[in-house]
Amino acid sequence: MPSSPAEPRPQPSARRARPDLDPRGPRFGAAITAVLLLVVVFLSLTGASVAAFVLLTILAALFAWGAFAGAGRHPYGVLFKTVMRPRLGPPTALEKAAPPTFAQGVGLLVTVTGVVLGLAGLTPAVGVAAAVAFVAAFLNAVFDYCLGCQLYLLLMRAGILGRGPTPVAGS
Repeated sequence: MPSSPAEPRPQPSARRARPDLDPRGPRFGAAITAVLLLVVVFLSLTGASVAAFVLLTILAALFAWGAFAGAGRHPYGVLFKTVMRPRLGPPTALEKAAPPTFAQGVGLLVTVTGVVLGLAGLTPAVGVAAAVAFVAAFLNAVFDYCLGCQLYLLLMRAGILGRGPTPVAGS
């Protein structure tokens, strides 16, 4: 039975690369995050464990937003683009979005760990998770040293991240 020529199917497009970022944007977001994480630590130390838990949960949701939507689409990134960047000169260089987005995922992992342990009744874990995340956010905000970005680069060099799909033998 002859088959009619089918219309060519569009090839699935490669995952769109996220636009490069002004490196001051993630630092701006890290500064806000560091302050909020410090509030969580303070609340945890003063016995306001419910408030600390709620704020850490909100921060975990913000990290999820940055990890899944991208660092450039994070609410702090949008705030930076609309309010701060017009008041600043142009950046001297741009950075790839992948490392800061990966760093958001690392922050998500740390904060979700605190939230889950807090739900399990280990309320000190909320403050500990916030303190760990605070250190990373503080280093980024003050010293422009992104621990999550460094982890991303380390995993790239090791060949763990950035590999395409492995071809199947015989196909």
